[in-house]
Amino acid sequence: MRVGVMIGPERGDSARKAGRMVKDIEWAESAGMDTAWIPQVPTDFDALITVTMMGMRTSTIELGTAVVPLQAQHPIALARQALSAQAVAEGRLALGVGPSHHWIVQDMLGLPYERPARFTRDYLDVLDQALSGPGQVDVENDSFTVHNPLELGPVRKVPVLLAALGPVMLNLAGERADGTVLWMADHRAIAEHIVPRITKAADNVGRPAPRVVAGLPVCLCRPSEVDVARERANRILAEAEYSPNYQRLLEQGEARNVGDLCVAGDEEAILEQFRRYADAGVTDLSMRLLPIGDTRDELVASKYRTREVVAELVKELR
Repeated sequence: MRVGVMIGPERGDSARKAGRMVKDIEWAESAGMDTAWIPQVPTDFDALITVTMMGMRTSTIELGTAVVPLQAQHPIALARQALSAQAVAEGRLALGVGPSHHWIVQDMLGLPYERPARFTRDYLDVLDQALSGPGQVDVENDSFTVHNPLELGPVRKVPVLLAALGPVMLNLAGERADGTVLWMADHRAIAEHIVPRITKAADNVGRPAPRVVAGLPVCLCRPSEVDVARERANRILAEAEYSPNYQRLLEQGEARNVGDLCVAGDEEAILEQFRRYADAGVTDLSMRLLPIGDTRDELVASKYRTREVVAELVKELR
């Protein structure tokens, strides 16, 4: 199992966010992380621009988006942006995309959120052609009529990972993508729901075994502080639970909220939980470092302790 870290804009003013994310990615590469996953926060930095910035400051670590909502831009525009970012990163981009959620697409953007799986299939018709360029992109389906020349081509094949939670989307991810990017999925949901469906779908069309990227909050703490870490996860990450998509996914496992998914405890406890996910079929772990504390200094110290320890644990998972 490959292990990476989630790096996002989070809080602070725009000028400071960029510098902080650069420092975080430089640490991740120097610490030997395999990947870094950049969330597309609806109200904040653009994930692919962030990948481009990070690509200029690194040389080995894979840089993934987790994930870019498809409805927010035309597939030609997304392909152009992805190919540009991939060129800067010298082929290290993993493009995570997905149909997002009704509260983002419909409530925030004012766009239709009808039959998202069908829209995603139509979108991939265009995106796949565009990412395999350069050349003419000619697609006509229920959602798009595209006749667009594109001079950009990939430095190397761009892996496309599809956010897939339910059966229809998992089948689509297995048939058409290189894997899936998950959030709010515990080890049981992954072992019994995610991996069997996406793997079977890939096998049916002769595709390689798909990647399964699992995003999880992680906090190094004393056993007596585990409940504190879970409460903090529920407090700052709980917006995800408002989505019916995530609610249905939670029903497939044992967790009932994001706090239940938090990998928290001492070194041995964290390593044991990581191995449970590896046994469940996770190919890539994306850690969302979750500091705890009552003051800013305590939160910063907690973050640094956690990342120092997980950097050592990564070596034991390879």
